[in-house]
Amino acid sequence: MTGDQVVVHLPPAPLAATEPVAESIPLSVLYEDHDMLAIDKPAGLVVHPAPGHDRGTLVNALLHRYPDLAGIGGAGRPGIVHRLDKDTSGVIIIARNQAAYLALVHQFRQRSVQKEYRAIVRGVPVPVAGRIDAALARHPRDRQRFAVTHHGGRAALTYFRVIETLSDASLLGVRIATGRTHQIRVHLAWRGHPVIGDPRYGSRAQRRRDPAVPRQMLHARRVGFMHPVSGLPVEISAPVPMDMQAVLARLRSASGTAH
Repeated sequence: MTGDQVVVHLPPAPLAATEPVAESIPLSVLYEDHDMLAIDKPAGLVVHPAPGHDRGTLVNALLHRYPDLAGIGGAGRPGIVHRLDKDTSGVIIIARNQAAYLALVHQFRQRSVQKEYRAIVRGVPVPVAGRIDAALARHPRDRQRFAVTHHGGRAALTYFRVIETLSDASLLGVRIATGRTHQIRVHLAWRGHPVIGDPRYGSRAQRRRDPAVPRQMLHARRVGFMHPVSGLPVEISAPVPMDMQAVLARLRSASGTAH
């Protein structure tokens, strides 16, 4: 109405995020020089601080061992040019100076980085090699998950091949041409072959069958790219960790195969 007054109470501005602190956390370094690092990230280690994980992350560990990383790249994520899910193990690349950071980020954005994973999944894909070209978007009911969508979303492309057939399971080699959040896990589950031990994208029945699996059986096995300063090709690999080897051993025993 004319003459009415409207009073709006705005919430206080959020406090500026504090810079991550250095913490003495063991790291497995696969490669290092003056421009970059490659770390074999264990499952269970969050890459950078986030709500609920403000300490004990890979970034906290990196700042303790490499204090010169502070201020490189994005705020609160010094040197981080890509990420892995908390419970995905394997190779992760870190920039050690701003020039290397920009060069590596450019390669990831241009999709010129070769990323190969190992995944243990339920069932055996048919055919035994192929591609999954399906866009991804936030799940309409669970915003913590992603789902294949036929309306909009972000393009996502995954290639897979069966390396070994096991007891009602397969060991896959997986390459991704894009780097969407949860991409491999969503694509494989959508095809009916969820990653064993995946608490988010495996069905309840499948999770009940995997009581001894400590986490999702997904490992970043190899990353290939051009060195950010020299321009020479670099390829870095991380061995399949012991927890995945133990699951493979049990599946081989159940199927009566040796390896």
